[in-house]
Amino acid sequence: MDETHVLRDILIIFSVSIGVVFLFQKLRLPSIAGFLVAGTLVGPYGLNLISDQNQIQTLAEIGIILLLFTIGLEFSLSHLKASRRLFLIGGPVQVFGVLCLALIGGTLFRLPVQEAIFWGLLLSLSSTAIVLKSLADRGESDTLHGRSTIGILIFQDLAVVAMMLMTPLLGGQQQDHLLSLLSAVFQSVVLIVIILVAARVAVPKLLDQIVGTRSRELFLLTVVVLGLGTAWITSLVGLSLALGAFIAGLLISESEYSHQALAEVLPFRNSFNSLFFVSIGMLMDLRIILEYPVFLMLLVIAVLMGKFFTAVGAVLWSGAPLRSAILSGMALSQVGEFAFILAQEGQKFGLLTKEAYKIFLALSVLTMVITPFLIQWSPQMARRTEALQRLRSLWPGRLTSREEISPFPLKDHVVIVGYGLNGRNLARVLREVEIPYVVLDIRGELVQMEMGTQVPILYGDATNPMVLRKVHIERARILVVATSDRYGARRIVSLARELHPDLHIVVRTRYLNELEELQALGANEVVPEEFETSIEIFTLVLQTYKLPQDVILGKAESIRREGYASLRRGELPELAHHLRAGTLLDVEVETCCIQQESPAVSLALNTLAIRKKTGASVIALTRDGKTQSNPPSTSLQADDMVVLLGSRTQIQRAMGYLLDSQADGMP
Repeated sequence: MDETHVLRDILIIFSVSIGVVFLFQKLRLPSIAGFLVAGTLVGPYGLNLISDQNQIQTLAEIGIILLLFTIGLEFSLSHLKASRRLFLIGGPVQVFGVLCLALIGGTLFRLPVQEAIFWGLLLSLSSTAIVLKSLADRGESDTLHGRSTIGILIFQDLAVVAMMLMTPLLGGQQQDHLLSLLSAVFQSVVLIVIILVAARVAVPKLLDQIVGTRSRELFLLTVVVLGLGTAWITSLVGLSLALGAFIAGLLISESEYSHQALAEVLPFRNSFNSLFFVSIGMLMDLRIILEYPVFLMLLVIAVLMGKFFTAVGAVLWSGAPLRSAILSGMALSQVGEFAFILAQEGQKFGLLTKEAYKIFLALSVLTMVITPFLIQWSPQMARRTEALQRLRSLWPGRLTSREEISPFPLKDHVVIVGYGLNGRNLARVLREVEIPYVVLDIRGELVQMEMGTQVPILYGDATNPMVLRKVHIERARILVVATSDRYGARRIVSLARELHPDLHIVVRTRYLNELEELQALGANEVVPEEFETSIEIFTLVLQTYKLPQDVILGKAESIRREGYASLRRGELPELAHHLRAGTLLDVEVETCCIQQESPAVSLALNTLAIRKKTGASVIALTRDGKTQSNPPSTSLQADDMVVLLGSRTQIQRAMGYLLDSQADGMP
């Protein structure tokens, strides 16, 4: 009979959620807010359609475990290491800032100091589940503000252990609790170290053995056991289940099987997640809102603003730019679900009255409902506050754009925004072919690491027009936006087009559906990663079957031409290596770099008779950054760039003639 009730409750939740979330999607509102509203409707303070909330909350806990587990799978230990400054500095600053504001507020309301501190602990926690789900849905987990937000959330989850042990001390129960606090912190640190060691040693070997069986069911069961098991083990020493699940995801993220694990768990996660958000909505007591409407409204505004400013200050203090700080501040401005557990402990020790506990629950759920909307509006707010960029100089550990970005005598150069894998590869090639360029990146630690190398990299936020002017965007030929922040990329494209109408803008994006919007903002070329990945896959397949290279290149070019043309709903611009005039469609232009061991070194171009022997013409030669046109009597040197004109076959023949010591006809 109990099983029938659980099935009925789940059916009611999913049915109501479908209707509410469908309506929210039609209104272009966040789906998380729809689930929270659905929970309010079916909960005990709404229509009271759910008979057993405990069963639903148990399923909801599985949902949050799976959510944090998949976030860990996508995050990886390398990302965590890159966010250590945000974790070690941003997290403590944010929590301490909220505590200070709570003490001030407690003084105004004449609360005892212990109760004011406890309120500060409650309000300092943010919703890990809601924030990470919103970031993942928007594809922002890997952006700077995404890593800033996740770093602070991880610190908060770890701090819950200390907060739980501090609660009896604040309630006057002082015997042996300080020793218990230190013991719990020590156990937590030891456990995390053991888990991290297992991530490097044991887990990869285990997964190798499991994958060797070629059983999909066994692989899925192993992944689930690793996720739920690690969460359970961490809960034994007082850490949250969610933090344990996140660490479990980090374990598997270090193996080559992380993508398959994510694909297997994703359907379960999406199903159970909705139960979690609905269960949070069930806590909403509409009677409390009706009883204290004005007080709750003012309290919600005060909490949102207080948490926003403390989070902004924490992220700025960690070395991130203002735009990222604003986006993180908006994401962290709500009260988190783990505060509910802490609040229950506070009730036991007299730190919260029954009425205060109800007010806290209403406050928390209201801030959670508002959060998805704040995250949705945060990019617009960040743009409107760009005028405050000059205030960055007030924060320690930072260099302002005026101090870091000095004028460069650049002209006709390439501006690269983002020094990740794509930016590094592009910079390397530009350096090798002696094309001037400058790199902009907003990761201070990375810029400091590259200082002193031959990479002209500068610290700066390219969403700020002043920063773009400092790298002479108005005199540049090409702007390449290679960041993972899709909202930042849109702002950069729009600004660059406004500052330099004739600039050629190339943008990297993850998804095809962003192509048209970026083009509308002014991008000349948009490279969707998922489309280019598909081309790389079939190229590798054709190479395995030993097809000629010119056939493979022809197929890739054909797919690009047809694919981009259909995506852009217009004519595809000629590829970079084609003549822009478009009159000689069968003629291509290609460059050939003369190597030290090339047989053509020290021979004059007219002696080589390239046109006579290959059909291709030499139309220019670049040496030491200077280009000569029609250089028939010039003798070739190592590192010369020879510009060839001809058909694909003729150019390939000419390259072989210039570079292959065994080529026929070489003088």
